[in-house]
Amino acid sequence: MADRLKVVIDTNIIVRSISGKSLASFVFDALLKQEFILCLSTEILLEYEEKLSQIYDQETAELVMSELLMLPNVEKVNIYFDFRLIAPDADDDKFINCMVSANADYLVSDDRHFRVLSRIQFPKIECLTYEDFKRILPGS
Repeated sequence: MADRLKVVIDTNIIVRSISGKSLASFVFDALLKQEFILCLSTEILLEYEEKLSQIYDQETAELVMSELLMLPNVEKVNIYFDFRLIAPDADDDKFINCMVSANADYLVSDDRHFRVLSRIQFPKIECLTYEDFKRILPGS
């Protein structure tokens, strides 16, 4: 798996990607096909579960969480620092911290708060929209 992209995916993309009717559904499909490595922290997992249960239902959230925890291409990451780069929404820092800790290649998000990352020299974070991510996925 060392040759596969390592990515951190923002909750807004995960929530949209589990619906087969969504334009972002290729993200979850590619994850299930093990086309990339998804890096997750406990904080990110908890947010995924919370948002999925709010938008869909508890059963759907539990199914998705079970799947994520069983996939061999999901890497659990321990976080030991907090960069605090997203001032307008500090809750988003968990994605940055996970990406740096995992030495991931990309952060995938459509959240406008992450636009500030293009102006930050260290740590260098490359943030892609889900459309950009689709263009670089090997199976696309």
